[in-house]
Amino acid sequence: MAWFRAASGVARLALRRNLARTPYHVARAGALPRFEPARCFHSTQLRRAAPVPRPVPLSRLTDSFLDGTSSVYLEELQRAWEADPSSVDESWDNFFRNFVGQAATSPGISGQTIQESMRLLLLVRAYQVNGHMKAKLDPLDLEEREISDDLDLALYGFTEADLDREFFLGVWRMSGFLSENRPVQTLRSILERLEQAYCGTVGYEYMHIPNRDQCNWLRERIETVKPREYSQERRQVILDRLTWSTLFENFLATKWKAAKRFGLEGGETLIPGMKEMFDRAADLGVESIVIGMPHRGRLNVLGNVVRKPLRQIFSEFSGGTKPVEEGEGLYTGTGDVKYHLGTSYDRPTRGGKMIHLSLVANPSHLEAVDPVVVGKARAKQYYSNDIERTRNMGVLIHGDGSFAGQGVVYETLHLSALPNYTTGGTIHIVVNNQVAFTTDPKCGRSSQYCTDVAKALSVPIFHVNGDDVEAVVHVCELAAEWRQTFHSDVVVDVVCYRRFGHNEIDEPSFTQPKMYRVIQDHPSALELYEKELLESGRISKDDVDRMRNKVSTILEEEFINSKDYVPRKRDWLSAYWAGFKSPEQISRIRNTGVKPEILKRVGQAITTLPENFKPHRAIKRIFQQRAEMIETEEGIDWALAEALAFATLIVEGNHVRLSGQDVERGTFSHRHAVVHDQETGEMYCPLDHIIINQDEEMFTVSNSSLSEFGVLGFELGYSMENPNSLVLWEAQFGDFANGAQVMFDQFLSSGEAKWLRQTGLAVLLPHGYDGQGPEHSSGRVERFLQMSDDNPYIIPEMDPTLRKQIQECNWQVVNVTTPANYFHVLRRQLHRDFRKPLIVMSPKNLLRHKDCKSHLSEFDDVLGHPGFDKQGTRFKRLIKDRNDHKEIEEGIDRLILCSGKVYYELDEARKNTKRNDVAICRVEQLCPFPYDLIQREFKRYPNAEIVWCQEEPMNMGAYSYVNARIYTAMRAISRGNIEDIKYIGRAPSAATATGFLSVHVQEQKEILHKAMQPEPIGFPF
Repeated sequence: MAWFRAASGVARLALRRNLARTPYHVARAGALPRFEPARCFHSTQLRRAAPVPRPVPLSRLTDSFLDGTSSVYLEELQRAWEADPSSVDESWDNFFRNFVGQAATSPGISGQTIQESMRLLLLVRAYQVNGHMKAKLDPLDLEEREISDDLDLALYGFTEADLDREFFLGVWRMSGFLSENRPVQTLRSILERLEQAYCGTVGYEYMHIPNRDQCNWLRERIETVKPREYSQERRQVILDRLTWSTLFENFLATKWKAAKRFGLEGGETLIPGMKEMFDRAADLGVESIVIGMPHRGRLNVLGNVVRKPLRQIFSEFSGGTKPVEEGEGLYTGTGDVKYHLGTSYDRPTRGGKMIHLSLVANPSHLEAVDPVVVGKARAKQYYSNDIERTRNMGVLIHGDGSFAGQGVVYETLHLSALPNYTTGGTIHIVVNNQVAFTTDPKCGRSSQYCTDVAKALSVPIFHVNGDDVEAVVHVCELAAEWRQTFHSDVVVDVVCYRRFGHNEIDEPSFTQPKMYRVIQDHPSALELYEKELLESGRISKDDVDRMRNKVSTILEEEFINSKDYVPRKRDWLSAYWAGFKSPEQISRIRNTGVKPEILKRVGQAITTLPENFKPHRAIKRIFQQRAEMIETEEGIDWALAEALAFATLIVEGNHVRLSGQDVERGTFSHRHAVVHDQETGEMYCPLDHIIINQDEEMFTVSNSSLSEFGVLGFELGYSMENPNSLVLWEAQFGDFANGAQVMFDQFLSSGEAKWLRQTGLAVLLPHGYDGQGPEHSSGRVERFLQMSDDNPYIIPEMDPTLRKQIQECNWQVVNVTTPANYFHVLRRQLHRDFRKPLIVMSPKNLLRHKDCKSHLSEFDDVLGHPGFDKQGTRFKRLIKDRNDHKEIEEGIDRLILCSGKVYYELDEARKNTKRNDVAICRVEQLCPFPYDLIQREFKRYPNAEIVWCQEEPMNMGAYSYVNARIYTAMRAISRGNIEDIKYIGRAPSAATATGFLSVHVQEQKEILHKAMQPEPIGFPF
């Protein structure tokens, strides 16, 4: 069969061409003019009749199935094979043994030709490839799809007279029809089997998968001799689950008529499908499932699949109540609407096992949760030592419009087989309403199916009629089996409808009048299934009534109990977070210094390469220089400081993961976390060899795909699973982070306030003005500061023993200027009892700047060493002037506050101009603002004018954020008013920076000149 897949497409084209040449091949009677291929299930156009096969005598066909000389070629091959079977290719040897050898001994088929056999095989393949186009997928029967010519008998030269002829199919190394021990079948029986398998209420797309074993596995389950049949007991379970799904929506609609709930009406079969999928997955070894989904049907999934208490859901409809606890733990944040919330529960399965389900909270931004779910699933696999990736999996539920339209869907799919991102397969379920809000599919996508994007990954796609609950259950179970068998993604497309509008108070007939006339009279899936079971005698009317009454009674009882419902505790998703503090609980500040002997030991480990390893000579020199830095304890640069932070955290038992574009080497060729042997190509990562028997994933550094949105979302999800890990994402350049703006806006900056979910994710954004143009200069620090939720006019409690400033803020934004301070801010992420996101404006030219160095003693915890104060060694939120001024310096007439690399240029300008009356302080932590340290410096320099200096334009950078906060700090000590805060920096600009190097150089000179000018700075500049 090696020739079969390659030749079939050419064969079909040749058949069409040859049939078109014969005078007997005419247009079908009554055929309509050809339309463009339909891109949707429903349409307002007239339906076309299915094509009627037109008999075409074989004698009138050319004898070609590939080209005009094929019969001669086949005859020559056959003669050669008869003379010597080994003289032809193995595939042709198999072919002739089947069709010539066995067909000759089979009665009643002596008239069958090789060409007929080939065409029959092509017909079977046509159904396998395109049978889904004839499947009955639309429950509303509005679909307007052109049936493929490939399914037309006439195309293959067969007539009605051939239907009862017996044909020899052969015995091949394939599953399904071609594998059975029935090589001789009538054409009628072959067609009936093909129609049953591929043109029922399930449409299968899998022939695009270039793996024979996977295709055979699917064929074994699709091309079955008998139709699937569920037992009486299974049907009772399916009916019960469908009853719960339907009556739950009916109950909400009755109790809260005017409330938005984004119900599942029209797609209720999703619930029994998911529950059967999870049951089957548990039977196959899955212990934990992470779920992500949009708002439609979310409450139903929460209540009936995840088993969130119904009384709690009903309580949230009534406005809900804040948690009440004894003692601490009262933090509730700002909250979110009920159809965005997540939860986590353990539930029993039909097979008697327990499975843990986590539904991840998400915003209204459709599909944004996809990579978060996948990242969380990957983290679960790491922490549970699920090396085979069979015990933890992700399930994503999509809408039809968003699956086709949102780019993050492909970004997430694209991660599925990458070594450090794969989860062993994600199951995708598309709840296909056949309309996106008000947009028809023909306006919402260019492809026939909304799921066509998944074909890029060679994964199977199962389209199923959402009114056929048993078919939905079947493909959901099949998807679970596929995932556990082949460890790759799979897509289930539940073609259903939306009984109401986008929400329950929306009017859908404004834009889809025809569809909603049909929906108005269309029975629910529950009514259809009850009718089917009643008519077949499999269930009685009393059984149906009893089941409905039981569900209705429970729902009513839960509604009554909801009125007194009080949540008792915060709903953390993972036990790993037990004991961590919320914003209203004080968490003491910890030392982040490390013992000198540990620093030396790990320093030697991360600067040593194997003896026989042959790195690039430049890399070898870098590692030699790093080893010298550790030995002499001087000149520690940025990359080594980072490596020391990672190594010391690993020694303490923490997991460290760094990902992003080109992070292994580093965008600026500074990190070299992974070194390549120049002769063998072997890779070596020093940080994988810090402790004895170190787990290979304990430190993970991974170049990512060229994606920001998807990869940042993945790392965010990963960081949410366990607090005992430092998870970092680095942008190639800081401004590339805006490709993931949804993640920053909807998750990272506000996730704790909305959903009570903490994360310690660190984001590294290379930032700094060095003449590289508008797209490579700014990490857009102003955006992160603008999203910070600290009040600019209120100074919080700043006493070190009572301070909760960082806990009460939504995240931290820093612009660090020394390697030692970078070391401490990374370690601080883990050395406290809470987690906050960290945004780092990381440097570019400071990576190799001669003055941007630290002494090893700044990293340790020894009393008297640099950086050690009465609290120990830790991150410095503000670095005072390097001249070590006294507590009060009346001779200083200008205090320049700045942040980032501009400090080094200001310091150089001060030296050159000998302005010893100018003090320069570095604000290392911009958010939350270090009021106490700023006030300390104001008091130190009572006669100095106060200046904020930055490289960025006035409408960017930190100026807008710090201005009000500097004023608040001044006002509290009666230092002056807001007009006393002067500005030095670039003028307002639309672009972040100039694209002309000469202009950049001139602008930098003007900034430095103004900062050192003897005259007072004017207001505001």
